[in-house]
Formats: sequence, C-alpha cells, structure tokens
Amino acid sequence: MELLKTLVDKGLRRELPTREEALAVLATADDDVLDVVAAAGKVRRAWFGRRVKLNYLVNLKSGLCPEDCSYCSQRLGSRADILKYTWLKPEEAAAAAGAGVSGGAKRVCLVASGRGPTDRDVERVSRTIEAIKEQNEGVEVCACLGLLSDGQAARLREAGADAYNHNLNTSEATYGDITTTHTYADRVTTVQQAQAAGMSACSGLIAGMGETDEDLVDVVFSLRELDPDSVPVNFLIPIEGTPLAEKWQLTPQRCLRILAMVRFVCPDVEVRLAGGREIHLRSLQPLALHLANSIFLGDYLTTEGQAGKDDLAMIADAGFEVEGTDTTTLPTHRADALAAARAGCGSHGGAEGEAASAGCGSAGGGCAPCGDAAGAAEGAGGGASEGGGASEGGGASEGGGASEGAEPVPAAAPAAVPAVAAGAPTAGARTDLVAVRRRGVGTDLPPNA
Repeated sequence: MELLKTLVDKGLRRELPTREEALAVLATADDDVLDVVAAAGKVRRAWFGRRVKLNYLVNLKSGLCPEDCSYCSQRLGSRADILKYTWLKPEEAAAAAGAGVSGGAKRVCLVASGRGPTDRDVERVSRTIEAIKEQNEGVEVCACLGLLSDGQAARLREAGADAYNHNLNTSEATYGDITTTHTYADRVTTVQQAQAAGMSACSGLIAGMGETDEDLVDVVFSLRELDPDSVPVNFLIPIEGTPLAEKWQLTPQRCLRILAMVRFVCPDVEVRLAGGREIHLRSLQPLALHLANSIFLGDYLTTEGQAGKDDLAMIADAGFEVEGTDTTTLPTHRADALAAARAGCGSHGGAEGEAASAGCGSAGGGCAPCGDAAGAAEGAGGGASEGGGASEGGGASEGGGASEGAEPVPAAAPAAVPAVAAGAPTAGARTDLVAVRRRGVGTDLPPNA
C-alpha cells in the first residue's frame, strides 16, 4: 500500500503527514490492519527499538471532584461506586509507588482529583516526590494535579518532578460536549506552563467518546503542535454511574488504527498505551506494543487493570524488553532539547504560559524537536485523567474544599451536564459495564502490580 510506504518514510524523517493521510489510516479496512501495524511498527522501532517503558499510577486523592468531565468516575455528580479519600501522606504514597517500582515501573505518576492544586497541595506533593525519590533511585515522577496557578509548575520542578501530565482528551471543536467547567484552552495553557518550567510535558487523548475520525486527527495534530514528550492514548472506560457509561464504540482493530495514526503523526515521542487497553484491545494487546513504546502497569485510578505479572509476560512473549532506569527513553535529539529547556534555553517559551515553539516532528535542530503529550491524565482545570495518561478522571485540586484527614464534601449540588448521545455500539464492541477497582489504597488487598 503506497500510503503506508509514504507514512513510514515521513515518520523516519520526523515529517508531518497530511491530514488526509492521517484520516486514511483510520479508514483502512480490518483486513489491512496487520499491514498498518507493521508499517507503524517500523517507525516505532526506528526511534525506540524494542523497549517498553512501564509507568505506575498512584491516586493521591480520590473522588468528589468539582469538574463535570463526562468520562470520569470522580466527577461532580458521579454515581460510580468508587473509593473516596483525601490526600495520602507522603509515606503512604511512597509505599504505594514502591509496589509499581518493584514490578519494573520506571515512572510513577502522582494523580489527584480536583480542579487544580492549592499552594498547600503543591507542598504536599513536593514532600511526596521527595519521599518517593529517597526510596527509589532513578525513578521518574510525573505529577498530574489539574490546572496550575502561576509559579506552581516551577515549584514542582524544583521539588523534583520530572514531568507533568495534562491531557487534551478530544478536539477543541467537541470539547464543550464533554466538559463545561473548564475549557480546552485551559488545558493547553497548563501544558505550556509545565514546559516553560522545564518539566517534560505529557498530554494525550481519550478515544471512544463518540468523536469522529476528524476529531481524532484534530486532537493528535494539536498535540503535535503543542510538542509534549509523551502522548498517552486512552480508550474510554465506560463506567456505570457516568454519562458515558454505555458508550461502547471501539473494536480492537479500530484501537490499533488509532495508535498507528498517533505514531505516524508523532513518530519520535513516547506513545503510551493507557486506560482501557485491556477491555478494548483484549487479546490483541501484544500487537499494540508494535505501536506504543510505553504502558501503564497494573491498576488505573478507579478501575482495575491487568495483573502486573501478565503485563510483564505479554511484553516478553511479544519479543520486547522492559526499559530500565539506566536507559534514556527519548531519542537523543528530544532528550537534549529537554535538558536544554531545563537549563533555561527557552525551547518551550521563556515564561510560564508562553506558547510552545516548534511542533512535533520539526526537522530543525536546537530546542524544537518532535513532541508528544498524556494523562493522564490524566486540561487546565480538568485535571487528572484515568490512565494519565490513563484517563477517566477530572482535575487535581481540593476541589470541594476538603481538609486534610477528612473525606471531602462537594461544595455544591451536581451541575447539569449536557447529554452525550449514546449511539449504537460498533459491531464487535463490548457492551458490558466496567467494575470499579477494589484493591490498593482503602482496601486490604495489595496493588495489582
């Protein structure tokens, strides 16, 4: 197929495909999906070899978020039967992180529900970062706390945060159909603040919320322009008690096409296979490793993931290897640009809030390499997504005004959320609802890592 040859050539050169080419990838037939995976796999291996980076989520504060993100079990008005608790103490979070690190995780993602952190919250998270790094040499820490205020990104970086996650989630045109309590522009601004402070930016998307192919291409092209270093690709986890509970529109083949499109558009970024992979890709998960070079290990924020031992077996059986802490994830040109940004070269703007410079895939040298975006989360104001890259969640501040040591209480009654049409599920899509997590923090069961 001439299209795939063209896309491979462009990916190896970090050249941006056309919108028409990206749309054509999503439109390929199921009979051609293995050809699509093979082509995108060439690009993945050229930049990342056969390495797979493992990431582990720690949910610092769960539930009762004031934001109304339709996909999130922690949203205002959610009827999902999830665990709810206020801030973990640093030693509790460090112990939770240790479970993931012992399973091979190279990055720990610290997520908190809410709109955005208070200055006191930033202090809490700073102490948690210190505790985790004291116990785990070489581990990366990514914070996912929602909308950042002036100066907070710099404080997190000074505390040792290596990265910050804030997902765009969907296209700007359809964003208001998913969330009304903050804007798409808020999310973009937060990612830019993280970049300006010298943190590696992580921003991605959620597929399966009723979007069109054009919406998917729009958000991925926006991510390329925003130029983060990692892009989590989440597949909607339809949780009972949320407005999108019955939105089942994904098949394993469509998930693979989406991942391939992301890889072609952002060839040299850390593409992370995030929330929902187990329920939508199912037995085709190993094929996704030929497209994504990063996954979450174990559980997500409020939903149970695949057992960590099964993830490790899948990676080995597929002929890939777990990336160690002594290996740099990003290609040399991206790693050098990130180091320069941390030294103050201004590759992503000289002050917090300035626009990022050259987009993902720019062929020039210096501080404008190709980039990616994730999770997690996990928007400014929208906060942490399940999978945080792993997406499901909203925000990251105290939101409802919780005090330390007490379960937070919503400040107001649930706000009305625009209805999202359920639509008929795609043929072959699963239609059963997802059980919330019943292990880890707040239970007597160990984390699933």
